[in-house]
Amino acid sequence: MTLTRVVMRLGRNPKAGFPDGDEGHGYVVIAPLDKDGKLDLDLWRANKAACTVDRFSPDPADKADGWLSHRGSHWFFRYDEDDEGPDEPVFRLGDHTMRIGDYLTIHEADGDDLTYRVTEAVAV
Repeated sequence: MTLTRVVMRLGRNPKAGFPDGDEGHGYVVIAPLDKDGKLDLDLWRANKAACTVDRFSPDPADKADGWLSHRGSHWFFRYDEDDEGPDEPVFRLGDHTMRIGDYLTIHEADGDDLTYRVTEAVAV
């Protein structure tokens, strides 16, 4: 079990105006992954401050930084400034693996559910 730098880039989302995806939109997450590539709650608890989230975009107004957060049985991307938007829930993140090629759905602050593809996963 180790912390892993996971990069997720916007996948194909035709209804949201991204029929081919967009490599310039995404997230870099320092995630506490187990040997199977799933989030490890105990490892997260021991390393909360190091489990960060950076949202990137060509538009500076869309960029944000925060932390990977856990409440109840759900995982969130939590931001610390009001202008960065509310916490973003990641659909069933605790059930998914975060390996290269995997897809995840994030509920964006504007209400859209967008699909992202894991493009990098490297131990840190």
